[in-house]
Amino acid sequence: MNVDEKTAKFKSSHGGKEYYFCCAACKTSFDKNPGKYVKA
Repeated sequence: MNVDEKTAKFKSSHGGKEYYFCCAACKTSFDKNPGKYVKA
């Protein structure tokens, strides 16, 4: 899914990079296990 960084209400930082999310549930899932979603 593509999320517009300018209008995204939810974001997290991981490894010095910002990640933007469509909803709180997606952000929560990412925050619990970012390694599942980010390639090393």
